[in-house]
Amino acid sequence: MHLDTDSHPMTAVVLAGDRTKRDALINHSNVGCKALIDVNGIPMVRRVLNALQQSRAVSRIVLAGPEADEVAMDKPLSELVASDKISWRAPQASPSASAFHAMQSLEPDTPVLLTTADHPLLTCEIVDAFSRQSLADDVDVTVGLAPHALIREAYPGIQKTVFRFSDGDFCGCNLFAFLTPEGRRAASFWRKIEQQRKKPLVLIGLLGWRTVLRYRMGMLSLEEALAKLSKRLGLRVRAVILPYANAAIDVDSIADLALVNGFLADHRGLTFPFNSESTPGTAGPAR
Repeated sequence: MHLDTDSHPMTAVVLAGDRTKRDALINHSNVGCKALIDVNGIPMVRRVLNALQQSRAVSRIVLAGPEADEVAMDKPLSELVASDKISWRAPQASPSASAFHAMQSLEPDTPVLLTTADHPLLTCEIVDAFSRQSLADDVDVTVGLAPHALIREAYPGIQKTVFRFSDGDFCGCNLFAFLTPEGRRAASFWRKIEQQRKKPLVLIGLLGWRTVLRYRMGMLSLEEALAKLSKRLGLRVRAVILPYANAAIDVDSIADLALVNGFLADHRGLTFPFNSESTPGTAGPAR
């Protein structure tokens, strides 16, 4: 596609609905929904929206959730929605259904960046780096990953779902790009596998038992896995390897919330994400 991020080509979709209200983190935080959980004085969802609004790559933002009465609970958020700076959509039964529904409302040729409201350390630098590399590749779908070693160095002892490939260990970053009309078919595939998102072996199993064996034996590379996924979907899928530990930090537990609050308390006035000195890279097939 080779678009410059300065042209603001992306529409961002932020998933802000709850999987369930019976959530320990919601109960701990005494708020009506996860998206409104306070992180160092600002609700998580507004931190994500701020990063997207400051991004050079994003021209439009669609907020899928939370419920209308929950949006009304946060005055700055409700004012953003009322001002038309952000388009609000009611959440669907699951995050993948919300993503699918939100993308259906957009023009077919609009490149879409998908992220989540529980991503409070997201910055415009991370968004722009991911978008720039995604748009530079001639592919249909990209997924953001960060090296596990980088995350472990920044946050010793943190518990993350890790995909262990022969060419490196990686963690997801809750950043996806659907760059072509064909690429949106991947959202339908995601609806089928969403419940298994934190089980690497189950996800690899969708690519066939031979692939599982290669993964278990430490012989499967990230590029090979993406090539098999591309073949299964009939799409060009590539990973964008981000050199930012904070890109992989989401808030799924009380421990995660404490970690993020601690980081922000120690880095007041932070303008740049915690990162290595490398630049974003890609892995996966292009045709």
